[in-house]
Amino acid sequence: MHFAFIAPPFTSHVRALEALASVLLNRGHRVSWLHQADVSPLLHDQRIEFHALGASTHPAGQLETIVARAANPGGVGGLRRVIGDVASGTDMLCREAPAVLARHGVEVIVADQMEAAGGLLAAGLGLPFISVACALPVNRDPRVPLPVMPWGYAQDQRGEQLNEGSTRVYDWLMTPHERVIQRHAEHFGLEGRRTLADCLSPIAQISQTTAGFDFPRADLPAHFHHVGPLRGPLVAEPPLDLELNDSRPFVFASLGTLQGGRLGLFQRIARACRAEGLQLLIAHCDRLNGAQAAALVQAGACAVTGFAPQRTALARADLVVTHAGLNTAMDALEAGTPQLALPLAFDQPGVAARIAHAGTGIKLLPPLASVRAMRRALRTLLSEPQFAERTRVLGREVAAAGGAERAADIVEAALGPATPGLRAAPSVHPRSAAASAATSQAIHA
Repeated sequence: MHFAFIAPPFTSHVRALEALASVLLNRGHRVSWLHQADVSPLLHDQRIEFHALGASTHPAGQLETIVARAANPGGVGGLRRVIGDVASGTDMLCREAPAVLARHGVEVIVADQMEAAGGLLAAGLGLPFISVACALPVNRDPRVPLPVMPWGYAQDQRGEQLNEGSTRVYDWLMTPHERVIQRHAEHFGLEGRRTLADCLSPIAQISQTTAGFDFPRADLPAHFHHVGPLRGPLVAEPPLDLELNDSRPFVFASLGTLQGGRLGLFQRIARACRAEGLQLLIAHCDRLNGAQAAALVQAGACAVTGFAPQRTALARADLVVTHAGLNTAMDALEAGTPQLALPLAFDQPGVAARIAHAGTGIKLLPPLASVRAMRRALRTLLSEPQFAERTRVLGREVAAAGGAERAADIVEAALGPATPGLRAAPSVHPRSAAASAATSQAIHA
């Protein structure tokens, strides 16, 4: 079958979904990827057919600005610009993708939960689609706070009220995106689409989480599947090129591909590790220059690099200091490595809350993460065995979850002839899809 992948233009989302795309390609399917031109270099599998969109609204070179705003939005004005970027991306995909999907005979859409356009396009064009949560699931539950919220699972009515109130505030902030979703839903003849949670697949939803790591959920559909991290084979990574003293604990620190420029936070981490006698490797994802890297070595790091083979480093590390990105959190569980979580943005507060809830690490808010506070947290994680024990338990769950191979199994099974709801999906001839695209462009020109 011919699959089209539609996702946000960020490296962490691309990496996870590309692992699934590669498995589908290995099984003889065809895969296309639709987005602005700057996304193409993020893809490593040369078998994926990339189709550039948004030449006028998202020209080459613009993604760097979008990423920089997302990494450090600043105040309220910056946050509004980030939300505007999200809305603009969804609008561009909904306007330009229909003609491309029809022209290339796409039969199925694989849609990242964080990009509403995937679900809107599929439902509007009568194509079956699969939703994939590369970040925390956006599925709503009255006891589960939204992914961007830093607190834990609601144990009582007061907790549910906190979740309800914060959700109203979040939805108000996301009004520009909501308007784009509603406008295109109306154009496609769809009802009840307002938020990301309204644009999920009715036949299969896949999440990088495991049930033991996420908060308890009562309202998940039967076609929701926890498969653990979507990754390529571990053997694909090079060995860790670092000489270590086996008598001293080893700490790996990474703040992800977007947040790796936080020099001040890295310096505090380095000073805390040096004070505790720990060996530290920092990976800043090419967000720091040579002088800044040298300053981190002076502060206490044993080595500083742009990129490290993360899964290899985590397998060797006694602890990881992380921004609580979901990819890193799940990789750490897979490796059995406890975490000191310093959430910075996006769904990282929610991931950090789950790390604390699961007992696999300690959460510190970065503004309060002084050298003294980090020393205390590092000491606790190394001296109290329950963190490592709990991490190993969830690590076994991750190992058994199936990852990208199981996700591909779910995709193929969902598209079988006996799939509930699939036969009822309206069929759209390529000509009618192209006509829909032309009409959409005329309306929104």
